Amino acid sequence: MNHSDYINIRHAFEVEPPQLDYVMPNMVAGTVGSLVSPGGAGKSMLALQLAAQVAGGTDLLDIGEITTGNVAYLPAEDPPIAIHHRLHALGKHMSAELQQIVADRLLIRPWIGHCLDIMSKGLLDQLQQLAEGRRLMVLDTLRRFHIEEENSSGPMSQVISRMEYIAAQTGCSVVFLHHTNKSVAISGTGDQQQASRGSSVLVDNIRWQSYLTCMSQAEAENYGVDQSQRGYFVRFGVSKANYGAPFKERWFRRNEGGVLTPAVLEPSKNRGARRDEI
Repeated sequence: MNHSDYINIRHAFEVEPPQLDYVMPNMVAGTVGSLVSPGGAGKSMLALQLAAQVAGGTDLLDIGEITTGNVAYLPAEDPPIAIHHRLHALGKHMSAELQQIVADRLLIRPWIGHCLDIMSKGLLDQLQQLAEGRRLMVLDTLRRFHIEEENSSGPMSQVISRMEYIAAQTGCSVVFLHHTNKSVAISGTGDQQQASRGSSVLVDNIRWQSYLTCMSQAEAENYGVDQSQRGYFVRFGVSKANYGAPFKERWFRRNEGGVLTPAVLEPSKNRGARRDEI
């Protein structure tokens, strides 16, 4: 290690630091984070929309303005035709100008059917090359990018370290999609840090964790949402943020093609009253 690798403490005391650069709410650029949810909640669509927002700048999700840049979205679970359907549905919510900006800045490379292992130098080098010059890289999902035992802290620490290496070398934030553990579906605690499946290091060793949860029966009753409509609503928030002020969670509504849009929900004064549409 040379002297340039050390922190100049005197300099830090005396010189005002630059503002933190957030790639997403509460997530500092060049760090590693996750988006955790149960299967089928819509996290892949949300990830695609977040990637498009970082690329294009238009805040369709109402999560707050962020600095734009090039993005790589790497889906390893869904076939290209599924990605095509999602993009087509999302494009209906964009102007022609915004569509072009996103097309220019967002790279999507489906990796379904490949045996991927981030612990191998070959894949590590590929991911680092894809991250170069980009602001954000999304891995969908974590399980598809390694072959290690998820409940083992040692191997999972190494997997996270590989992503940290990519982020540190390129300045590109890395977000991996991950599933919640089985007990979450029963307890309805998907918004908690430990909802993440596998070893606790998948939470402890990252700087940012967000969640997407389905509307529970109790929440539907609280907001006066008919049970037949409950599946259209999901809640997004940040369960771990090492930097920045707390993020106020958001409700989204699923629309045609799975596109998520902000939903305004108010607690129902009359619990017996239901609404079919919000």
